[in-house]
Amino acid sequence: MLTVLEPEGLYPDTVLEDGLFAGRIRLLRGGGESGLAALPDAVCAEAEGLFIFRNWLRAADLPRFPKLRAVVRMGVGYDRLDREALDDRGIAVCNIPDYGTTEVADHAVALALALRRGIALHHDLQRGDDPAPWTQVETPLVQRLGEQNFGILGLGRIGTAVALRAKAFGFDVAFYDPYLPNGVDRALGITRVRSLEALMARTDTLSLHAPLTRATTGLVDEAALRRLRPGAVVVNTARGPILDLDGLERCLRDGHLAGAGLDVLPVEPPSTGPVPSLLAAYRARESWLRGRLIVTPHSAFHTPQAYADIRLKSAETMQEILVTGTSANRIPRARE
Repeated sequence: MLTVLEPEGLYPDTVLEDGLFAGRIRLLRGGGESGLAALPDAVCAEAEGLFIFRNWLRAADLPRFPKLRAVVRMGVGYDRLDREALDDRGIAVCNIPDYGTTEVADHAVALALALRRGIALHHDLQRGDDPAPWTQVETPLVQRLGEQNFGILGLGRIGTAVALRAKAFGFDVAFYDPYLPNGVDRALGITRVRSLEALMARTDTLSLHAPLTRATTGLVDEAALRRLRPGAVVVNTARGPILDLDGLERCLRDGHLAGAGLDVLPVEPPSTGPVPSLLAAYRARESWLRGRLIVTPHSAFHTPQAYADIRLKSAETMQEILVTGTSANRIPRARE
């Protein structure tokens, strides 16, 4: 019987997995988020498959898993995995690209709309000191959506879902993604641009949906943000290190950017390191930032249905890769 390890003990039981694995796979579980180092060596030595959710899997961890054949990242992003080390060992790497797609897309567009319609700004004003000003605020944030250009960096599943939602609200949608074949733009009725610079130059509201790789780390830096149209809004529901927070703060402070919505930060949770000055200003409710920044705690993916999808799709993918050796979710060897 094959042995698979789920280190974090994420769910209260293994009924779903046991029913799916049907005696072909034995599931062993850990007890928390303390990391792989807390697992007994004897347990690691048995594992032929490994589920990864919040843990990091580094090259130094792999000698403890001599039988390991497959790793399933229980999510879309796989930057927590040392891809090169896994490739060198011939270990199959899979993710779950079709969970949380609608949730993250909804969240990204909700952040954009909450900023572009002034909802966050007016909400903050109306819970201020009495008497709160019962009037609209003149601000670069609030613009007619049908006269706005919506730019998407990365047109994968989530980026595509965002494009469809943004179109429905009347935005003129464009995207930049150098890895997609030609014709996607025509199928969706949106505009393709051929460089990041071109995307930024035409964008009023930018939504980030690229994976985190060496190529995308720090990709949206201050210079890129300065290419956005004056009064632009930036939304990041992808990965924190793609966006330069210090550059974002400077562009917000001098007014080049009207607002930003962040579901991800470079270090999460931010309490594990120095708190970025932009986040500190946000938490202090500094007046210059009122209504211009919304931060959510990497929660864009979350619904009860999405959690159920993680569990089911992860188990299905693990069974496919270990039993048949193939899976539609297998990630090609690292290209970066």
